[in-house]
Amino acid sequence: MNKNELVSAVSERSGLSKKDTEKALQAFVDSVTEELVAGGKVLLVGFGVFDVVDRKARVGRNPRTGGPLDIEASKAPRFRVGKTLRDAVNGIKGDEEKDEE
Repeated sequence: MNKNELVSAVSERSGLSKKDTEKALQAFVDSVTEELVAGGKVLLVGFGVFDVVDRKARVGRNPRTGGPLDIEASKAPRFRVGKTLRDAVNGIKGDEEKDEE
């Protein structure tokens, strides 16, 4: 699903116009980006966590030559999936299965 398809799907579910949905999606992306740049994290309970991890400097291998390659320290954005989303992807129903046990 690309951005246009996502905008269409959210627009249909929410009843908002595609233009308003696109503005809302862009505002979400901009807000998450600003928070990560500031060193914070964004927690969406059940969905997941957006945060930043520090990667140490290390020596890698050039895939063409096999020679050593210095890789500088950097920061990388990360998304860690929440339990509700993980369970949905794995086909696990929420409270229904707990009731059966």
